[in-house]
Order: sequence, then structure tokens, then C-alpha cells
Amino acid sequence: MTYIFYLYKMPKPKSLFAKILIWRYKHISERTFIYVLSILVGFLAGLGTVLLKNFTHYIQLILGTNIIKNYQNSLYFIFPIIGLLLVFIIKKTWLKKHIGHGISTTLHAISKLNGIIPRYNIFASLITAPLTVAFGGSVGLQGPAVSAGSALASNTAQLFHMNAKTRMLLIGCATAGAMASMFKAPIAAIIFAVEVFSLNLAFASLVPLLLASVSAVITSYFFMGTDVLFRFELVDKFEINDILFYVLLGIATGFASVYFSKVFFAITNFFKGFESRSKRLLIGGLTIGAILYLIPPLYGEGYGLINNLLKGDHIAAIGNTPFNLDLSNIWVVIALLIGITIFKAIAMTTTFGAGGVGGVFIPTLVMGSALGNAFAKIINNIGLGFHVSESNFTLIGMTGLMAGVLHAPLTAIFLIAEITGGYELFVPLMLVAAISFAITRYFVSHSIYTMALAKRGELLTHDKDKNALLLMSLDKIIERDFIAVQPDIMLSKMLKSAVVKSQRNIFPVVDEDNNFLGIVLLDNIRQVMFNKKICKTTSVRNYMTEAPEVIFYETDTMQTIMDKFESSSAWNLPVVKDGTYFGFISKSKMLTAYRRKLIEVTG
Repeated sequence: MTYIFYLYKMPKPKSLFAKILIWRYKHISERTFIYVLSILVGFLAGLGTVLLKNFTHYIQLILGTNIIKNYQNSLYFIFPIIGLLLVFIIKKTWLKKHIGHGISTTLHAISKLNGIIPRYNIFASLITAPLTVAFGGSVGLQGPAVSAGSALASNTAQLFHMNAKTRMLLIGCATAGAMASMFKAPIAAIIFAVEVFSLNLAFASLVPLLLASVSAVITSYFFMGTDVLFRFELVDKFEINDILFYVLLGIATGFASVYFSKVFFAITNFFKGFESRSKRLLIGGLTIGAILYLIPPLYGEGYGLINNLLKGDHIAAIGNTPFNLDLSNIWVVIALLIGITIFKAIAMTTTFGAGGVGGVFIPTLVMGSALGNAFAKIINNIGLGFHVSESNFTLIGMTGLMAGVLHAPLTAIFLIAEITGGYELFVPLMLVAAISFAITRYFVSHSIYTMALAKRGELLTHDKDKNALLLMSLDKIIERDFIAVQPDIMLSKMLKSAVVKSQRNIFPVVDEDNNFLGIVLLDNIRQVMFNKKICKTTSVRNYMTEAPEVIFYETDTMQTIMDKFESSSAWNLPVVKDGTYFGFISKSKMLTAYRRKLIEVTG
């Protein structure tokens, strides 16, 4: 019996993983370990992207049998509905959780959740996105690849007990890794992580991004070989005589980006009006099926359209339509390409509205390629003797849409430069990206990724002061040790129940339901608090005043709270949560927390 008790009281031996962690703390520096984790995260993000592409490809192979050749257009109507239905069933019966847009969800996790991403996000997108895309949903795989990679990075960081700042850096590494693996463009991938996720491009963050990007590219080459999404080598060089046409293309892609963004927000809000997911599926599924039946090139991601346009084969790019159109007439081809440009945004957003899972990045490239190619064909066929390179305009049209829709001009420039294997088009790439971005930014203040976050005040930017405010936790600075009093009690009772017991000089006044009514300052009652007659005959209501400002827990951001302190010159402001009094925030405590967070962000 004594022996059994002795065994029970003995400390349990540490697990192998715990021993590894202890060994790491003793022998590997923090910086070196971050480098190791960035390589691991790059590998995992690359592997996730490979799995995503292969799963999608295999489903497409199964669907692409002789059956589809015989009933092609009819199945273009049916397949998307089947895919969306499968995704709906998986969400409702298995996952039972919301799957947001990959990059937007990741940005929210960075800004409001300290980089904590639920584990289910690792496999949720890997399963639902291929079903959406392979069955014809007009969305891309880049967003889901980022979502899966970011979830892997976040959970890896949590496993090794890394702090919030390192978690966010590793999420950026996963983003770079996912893009590097998808396009085999490591430089553009790093720029994308910095540009979209507002990472600090210092040595401490640049090296992990480089390691993750290279690790992901090597992983992609190992599993996929030398296959790339865009097979193109630049043939036509930049001609200075075409500069005016590039300016016009920049303007065209700018307004097309505005159109893309406005359509996205409008259709998204339309589907939000339906509380029932079944109604969204029914309306969205039938709509996307009809669009794909009429315009088959919008089926799936659309890489075939891009590659065929780059090869100069517009007939293969357009494919079979349900109408007997004369594709030897170039103006019919131009009209169809413009139609693809117009309806790609509609088809993509409708897929999202119906419950599909995918990304925005690749549909942007498809729309840009169609617009750029149509623009070049118009120039070459208007009969004024002009001739421009259709392949170059196809590429640069993609740049313009990326720069505008995604608000990522540097990513757009370097991605196309890497895809073409050189920098011959650097001047028109920069010109079109700059014009398109400037026009879009004028009409649409934030990208599709960031608009919702910006409206809620949850968007990280390159402004480190604002980021420090954004990353602060409201709950950590709310003080609850203020003693509340009711307005109808006598001042004498307030002195006994509140003033004597409190170390504060301010007292919130609430009703029986804890609704906030006002405040009583100790200074306001100091002159009468020792007059027993007045105290016994005067109620708290007589000394109650309005608070200079009120902080609303659900809606006020840290920036709003800071502004309220500045405008009111107050040192303490009450917090109202769910309509009732919740506590106070002191200016001194908020500034102290802000300084600490600023050091953490910039350190």
C-alpha cells in the first residue's frame, strides 16, 4: 500500500515533446528557432498548396470523361450546383463552422485574435475549395491555400509556445509560402505577404520570409516538377511607341477594378439578405449554373483561358458556346472577351454567395487577361495601322486588375515579371499598375480583402502607431473596482456603502437594471459630505452629472476610445456593454498599455 502511494506521489516523467522544448530553450536561440520554424512553415504551406491543386485536378479528371464531351454545356449548368450542394452538406453536417474568405479571415485573426487560427481551418479549405472549383465554381485556389497555410503556421507556433508577434510573422511566412508554391514566384510571394499583411520589412522578418518562400518553392518543385500555372516566355519586347496604349490600358483596368470591387460588394450584400443558407444555395447555384451554361470559359479557375490567350489561340480560350457564333469574326471574339471580363466578377461573387469556398486572386487574373487581350485586339483591328503585342497586353492587363482589385501594385508587377522570366516589360508593368491602383483607390478606399475589416476598425496597416492601438485588448484595460450607486438613495447611504469602501474618486450611477445613468464625482460632494442633515435629506440624483463621454464595448475601437479621451479631456470614462454599465477605462492605464504594445510591435 505504501509503495502504491509512493508511485502515485512521484512526479510524472516529462513527455518527449516537453523534453525537446526544454532542450530547445537551452541550446537554440530564439532567432535561430524562428528561422527553423519559417522553413517548416514554408514546407507545410507548400505541401498544402500541392494537395489543394492535386485534389482539384483529380476531381476534374474524374468529371472530364467522355460524358462531358457529349453533354458539355448541359453539364456546365449541373456540375456547379452539385459542387455547391456537396460543400453545403459538408459545412452543415461535418464542419458545422463558418469558412470565411481565406485572406480576409487570416487578416482578422492577426488583428483581433493575436494570430490564433482554429485547427479546423487547416483541412476545411483543403476539402471544400477543390469541390467548389473542380465542379465549376468560378473562384480560385490561392485564398484557400493561404487559409490552410496560415492555420498550419498558427498552430505550429502555438505548439512550440511562440509569442503573438512570432505567430503573426509565421502566418506571413505561410502566406508567402502558399503563393510561392502556387505560382513558383518566390519574390512576388514575399512582396505579397509584406504588401497585403502589412508586415515590417526589416531584417528580422525578411529572412524568415525568404526561407519560407524558398522552402515552399522547393516543395512545389519536388512534388510537381517544373510544371507552372502559366507557361509563357516573353517574345515581344516593350516598344516605346506603345506607351500611350499602355496608359489607356491602365485607365481601362483601373475602372474595371472599380467595377469588380463594386459588383463584389453589391452581390455579397444581396446574399447576406437571405438568412437561410438553403435559399442562398438555390438562388446562387441556379444563377452560376446559368452563367456557366452561357459562358463556358468562366467554368472553374480559368487557367486554360489565360494560357490560350497568351499562346494567341483565342478560339481555344473561348471554347464551345451554346450559340453558333462565327469565331472567325474578330469582333465577335472581342465581344466575347469583354463578356468574360464583365461576367467573371459576377460569376465569382455568386459562387461565394451560394456558399462556395475559394479565392479572389486568380479570378482577378482571368478578368485582367481577357480585358488586356480584348484591348490589344481592338487596337490591332480598328483599321488605323497600329499593331501591339496581344500577349504582352494580356499579361499587363492581369497586372492592372491585380494592382486595382487587390490594392497590391508591387505584387502585380513582380508576379508578372517572374512569370515571364525577365524584366523586359518592367516599364509598362509599373505604369499600368500605378494608374490602375490610383484610379481604384480614389473610388474604392480598401480592397476586397480589407474593406470589411477597415469598416470595423480592425485592419492592420504599415502605420505602427495605429497597429499598436488595434492589437490592444479592450478587456485588459477595463477596470471593474468602481462601486456603483443608485440615483434615489440618500447621500448618507452612498457615503457608507460606497465612498468609505472605495479608493476611487468617481462613482457610476445605475438604475435597478444596471443601466448607466451618469456619474458622481467625489469633488462634487466633498463640501457637503460632513453635513449630516444635508446627507440624510438629499439623494444621489442631486449630485449626478453626465459622463463627458461613454465608451461602447461592442462598437468603439481603440482609436475611437483614444479620440474620446482627447476630446473630453477626461481621465476616466465609463464603459457600457450590452446596454448596461460594465466598468471604467482610465487614460493612464490605456496609455501604459499602448506604450507596451508599441514596443512589442516595433521591437
